Amino acid sequence: MSLYEEFRFKPAAWLPNSHMALEELERIRNIKREDMEYVNENGFQVRVVLDPTLCMVQDVFYRILMSDLHDTHLTMIFPNQWPGAYGAIAEMLNKHNVSARNVDAFAMDEWADEDGNVAPTTYGAGLGYSFLNHFYKKIREDLRPAPEHWHVLTNENKGTGVYSQMIEEAGQGGADVIYSATGWPGHTAFIDPRSEEFAADSLEEFCKLGSRIVTQTPLTICENSLFAPMGGAGDVWAVPPRAATIGPRDVVNARERFELHNILNNEGGESWQRMISRIELYGPISMECPASIMRLGKGTCYVSEAIARPFASWHCGIEDKDL
Repeated sequence: MSLYEEFRFKPAAWLPNSHMALEELERIRNIKREDMEYVNENGFQVRVVLDPTLCMVQDVFYRILMSDLHDTHLTMIFPNQWPGAYGAIAEMLNKHNVSARNVDAFAMDEWADEDGNVAPTTYGAGLGYSFLNHFYKKIREDLRPAPEHWHVLTNENKGTGVYSQMIEEAGQGGADVIYSATGWPGHTAFIDPRSEEFAADSLEEFCKLGSRIVTQTPLTICENSLFAPMGGAGDVWAVPPRAATIGPRDVVNARERFELHNILNNEGGESWQRMISRIELYGPISMECPASIMRLGKGTCYVSEAIARPFASWHCGIEDKDL
């Protein structure tokens, strides 16, 4: 039975993709596990695995290892906050004496206040704080790159396009790889749908926009209130209203993309990410789901088995045993 068969309604108008046909939403919602994996014409593929984070840890370690062995430069863009994963990478670098000397690492975003002032790296809930303290400083001092090669967004580089230019200069046109995990409204970093600061007349124009200060959308604030740095308590008042972020141009310019879809609300497998994962991967490539531009180039999205599970809303005839 279709979700909309008993009670047909339009999604709230403020939601991204709210104008998508109900039948299209239903198609996306009902993508089966066996139909999820594919490789598109741009070399972007979807893989379903038990734990995407383990894949990311191995991928990061391998790339840094190769840059050390072959003495080649490596430019990487990272999401936050992933202290467990980053600590594991640092531990393996230290254990195997792998030098990260050739790495330019960029955190993709940071909080900002209502006036656009970027959070300092001393702010405990800050993205830059985590990137430096849970990753860079965990790498043994003799194996770290110079401090100026571990980049975070600050008041000094928050100007429109400045951080993007830094990435392009370090990576000779763009990062070698960008790691990301889509957010509830379908964002990458703080590239939110319907963001005034990322307004564009076409997808082509949108993909040329670089880093900048943005105003977070309501769904993004709600999402971040669920994470540990903000108390994991739905405390939306603890989430700063604005942010500094990379732009769509940095996603498109990257030579490879690495996505993880594996965020769970609890051990029972409940997750806000299950529907937006499907919209990003099986819906249209559009500004309504900014993360969908990942599919425009080579890359891999690793979807966890938990996110790949079927789901649906309750229908008539619900009995106690179904609750």
